Amino acid sequence: MMFDGVGGTEVQDALVFTSENRGHSPEEMAEMAMNKIMSVSESAPPPIKAQALAHREMLKQLLVFYMERMAQSERTTIWAKLRQQGHADMAEIIRRL
Repeated sequence: MMFDGVGGTEVQDALVFTSENRGHSPEEMAEMAMNKIMSVSESAPPPIKAQALAHREMLKQLLVFYMERMAQSERTTIWAKLRQQGHADMAEIIRRL
């Protein structure tokens, strides 16, 4: 829900992201986050709209970068825990992902 600054509210459309036989990619997760973080008005003046869209894309790419690093870091943690518990075969499967 968004406030228009005059006391009214505007109900936003619901967005649903689905995937089949996999989790969401960093790009999909970043798009979901950006939909919550920032919206750009269709009625904004063209130069301001263009600048806002460019800023939104830059933020999205930054989120993708760190989400990819987070995913790799989590796999490294899982790999290490599996090896520590004597599951080298499963750890190797995780390492190859």
